[in-house]
Amino acid sequence: MKPLRPLPLVLCLLALCVLALPAAALAYGDKDWQPIDPAHLAMKEPVVEKDADAEVIFWEVRVSDEVDGYSLRSVLDHYVRIKIFNERGRESQSRVDILAPKIFGRETRIKDIAARTIKPDGSIVELKKEDIFQRDVIRASGIKVKAKTFSMPAVEPGAIIEYRWREERGDTLSNYVRLDFARDIPVQRVKYYIKPLSLPGFDYGMQARTFQAEMPPMQKEKNGFVSFTVTNVPAFREEPRMPPEYSVRPWMLIFYTEDRKPDPAKYWTEYGKLTYEANKSNLKVNDEVRAKAAEIVGDAQTPEQKLERLFEFCRTKIKNVYDDASGMSAEQREKVKTNKTPSDTLKRGVGTGRDIDLLFAALATAAGFEARVANLADREDVFFNPSFPDDLFIRTYNIAVRVGERWRFYDPASAYVPFGMLRWQEEGVTALLSDPKEPSFVTTPVSGPEKSLERRTGKFKLDADGTLEGDVRIEYTGHLAADRKELNDDDSPEEREETLRETFTSRMGGVEITDIKIENVAADDKPFAYSFHVRVPGYAQRTGKRLFIQPAFFQRGLGPLFPTAARRHDVYFHYPWSEEDTVEITLPEGFALDNPEAPAAFGAGPISRYEPKAAVSQDGRTLTYKRSFFFNPRNDSGMILFPATAYPQLKRYFDQVHQQDGHTISLKQAAAAAASSN
Repeated sequence: MKPLRPLPLVLCLLALCVLALPAAALAYGDKDWQPIDPAHLAMKEPVVEKDADAEVIFWEVRVSDEVDGYSLRSVLDHYVRIKIFNERGRESQSRVDILAPKIFGRETRIKDIAARTIKPDGSIVELKKEDIFQRDVIRASGIKVKAKTFSMPAVEPGAIIEYRWREERGDTLSNYVRLDFARDIPVQRVKYYIKPLSLPGFDYGMQARTFQAEMPPMQKEKNGFVSFTVTNVPAFREEPRMPPEYSVRPWMLIFYTEDRKPDPAKYWTEYGKLTYEANKSNLKVNDEVRAKAAEIVGDAQTPEQKLERLFEFCRTKIKNVYDDASGMSAEQREKVKTNKTPSDTLKRGVGTGRDIDLLFAALATAAGFEARVANLADREDVFFNPSFPDDLFIRTYNIAVRVGERWRFYDPASAYVPFGMLRWQEEGVTALLSDPKEPSFVTTPVSGPEKSLERRTGKFKLDADGTLEGDVRIEYTGHLAADRKELNDDDSPEEREETLRETFTSRMGGVEITDIKIENVAADDKPFAYSFHVRVPGYAQRTGKRLFIQPAFFQRGLGPLFPTAARRHDVYFHYPWSEEDTVEITLPEGFALDNPEAPAAFGAGPISRYEPKAAVSQDGRTLTYKRSFFFNPRNDSGMILFPATAYPQLKRYFDQVHQQDGHTISLKQAAAAAASSN
């Protein structure tokens, strides 16, 4: 029950210092390409999915843990061969991005890239080395990843393309490595060759576990490798609002462990006890901590008031060295001394996120509360299942404080999450509450939609030619604010403004945005806010003596939330939220409202409510449009998850919202005004 940590191991390094073995040989040896099967070149139709535009013939990966001088490295050699069936396949597969993500904070090195195209007539066109570039790729999760990228040469329908590369991860092992079975196109055969580390005195064995897939049989191969083969794997396609990728796609996890078949119940009981003991000294309360707690609590009377004051002190008075907004350089971080106790953190006023959380727990204990460290799952990555007896998916931690008969959860180290909330990734998840006798699993609460509010206001003037111009302010609270602060806090002012402009220019043609102000980017307790001046030529459509205007300005140009008729994956919302819009439009001189009614309100009981309202000033010159919406579909477990079978009903509801947001109001030009304008 001691999983190998994803860091250089003392045990391994000691063995290496003694042995200093040479590095293993290259997996592909002479690097010759595998022969082309004429049947594959002549193939006209896909095998796995009949409508596929392209299909992987084979995808082979050799994973080897090696000794390189006096250090370790994990090496993955990839080889992919793909058949192109039509123009869509050519377009989708011609450009290749080989990602180089950081693994446990370490850079991944991509090297030895080779690629070629085998045309239908059998002629071969090789990729030139100078046509390989490096760039940043934004993944669907929003994470920026470095990549080597290239375009396959001379690709056409009927051709076969193939490429290979080496991926090196230094100072680490293939421990908790995720091996995918699926790609964006179907795969006829994927095969992993795996060679675990083998050293005298290294008692850890490698284990494998599959997710969303049956465990393939293991075959022994030459040179210490074992292999796993999976055939006929359908394409994996991302969908809007789907569950975490690794909770729906098929994959295999490989990891080292001492225990071959641990019992889950026993594992978690022991793990919870060990966590309690490991943090016992870290929660130590001395006279200094006790005095500081009394000072911070002051005249607070209720448990909530006391905890909030302690929470705000830890968040605002202790600098988090790893926060993007801390302003600390890598060199400055290196010079920060390690805090061994909460008292050290208190004295120095600086620490890691863990130091800050543990200080909060110690202060809460000094103030008379019972506090524990709780390990939590992160549902942005994967949905946690306790049947897997390993702490890989439950390594996030927060502080649990008993208030009355309930445990409440706090994380002052998360700079932008308000008191009483957790990061959305940690709400509605399973948490293991440490205890010296009986650790237990509990579920963290989910914050209601009122906590995460998007409030938008706009005051505009509409011209007779349809141009709309005015001032806008948008505020975000709760999870919505935290998401935007994390997105913007390490960007330059110019990058932040460009992010805002792209939000509107992507859906409103000709929009002009000026006088941008972005507020509270790094403020922990205030709404994140945009304010700007906007001008949109042709916002209202002019037809003869009428103007047709969409009063829901903030929804203008947005497509439907769920654009496809069918759905493969469940529907997953990160958190409940609410929206409040107020739009005031001064009408052009000589125009009056022809049909000022608002679209109809509707709802889904306690789950959601959509309510638009329209009103006209007494002089008939100003149209005020208000729109409110909330979505709060939590089930008993706190998860915001709908099965794929419920997709048609869910789509109809949001399609109705989208349709109502597109409602237009007609303005009619008075006869006298029309004559004077001619």
